[in-house]
Amino acid sequence: MRHLVERLLGRRSAVRERAGGTAYRSASCVPLRAADVRTRRFGRTRLGRRGLDPDEVLTFLDRVAAELADAHDATHRARRETDRVKDALRRWQSEQARARDLLRNANQRPAGYRPAPAPGPALLPYR
Repeated sequence: MRHLVERLLGRRSAVRERAGGTAYRSASCVPLRAADVRTRRFGRTRLGRRGLDPDEVLTFLDRVAAELADAHDATHRARRETDRVKDALRRWQSEQARARDLLRNANQRPAGYRPAPAPGPALLPYR
């Protein structure tokens, strides 16, 4: 319904749905980085010292930048760990598939195979 209203009104959402059902951001939405926060500066007010205390703003921006950097580092570490676990799982699955194939091939009988007849009772000569 939302998509219909957006289409009728000519609005476009910044977050779109991919074919897989997950969302992604448009090219105009750039993620905020720690360096962006550290280099951001605010303009001075025209009439004297009205507005925010520049020292408090800079202290807060440094704190936000540090937390953003920690969050990006944690995300990077988590992605590396995820990749490591996925690789290990793929290797394990390949080994299991090979072992299953070897076992299946070992249990198959060649074409035309006939088991040997079971030995019957030993016949003694008639006296």
